[in-house]
Amino acid sequence: MSNPNLPVKLTELRKGRETQRFNPESGARMVAGCICLAEDKDKVLMVLSSSHLGKWVLPKGGIETDEGEDFVVTAVRETWEEAGVEGIVLNKLPVVYDLRGQKAPSLKPGEEFDPHKYVPKTEFHFYELLVTKISEDWPEKERERRWCTFSEAQHELLKAKRPELVAALELSVIVKDSEY
Repeated sequence: MSNPNLPVKLTELRKGRETQRFNPESGARMVAGCICLAEDKDKVLMVLSSSHLGKWVLPKGGIETDEGEDFVVTAVRETWEEAGVEGIVLNKLPVVYDLRGQKAPSLKPGEEFDPHKYVPKTEFHFYELLVTKISEDWPEKERERRWCTFSEAQHELLKAKRPELVAALELSVIVKDSEY
């Protein structure tokens, strides 16, 4: 039996949203990722966004319909693909939602996703992951990654206009140094 805390090491990235999972009640796009913590839980690993140059984010990605009901599978897969790290999943955090308002309206029940029409609101399922291995070769190795303290990560996420990711980070056990 495979360990769900270990990422499925794919050689090719999943692309597109054909098998993207949406919440059937709210229509929100469902995303999973990890808050990748250092051993002392005083730093979090961040990656450069692939879609917003110069913006640092947490590793995360869309939950696919073929990945089952345990979203940790998506979280560790996306973390492997984007950050090249492995570790031990410590805890599932409460769900957080994006706060982009009218720029990201949710789908109406039964409505199909049309990427040309809009990007729906997103619900994020984050897991705390204690990093045990950092690889030098991973699927998205063109992305930079860096360790940040809580305040550094908070600053970068606010600069990237991602308050929902700040909310997820605040829910984690990362050592809170000082806040901006």
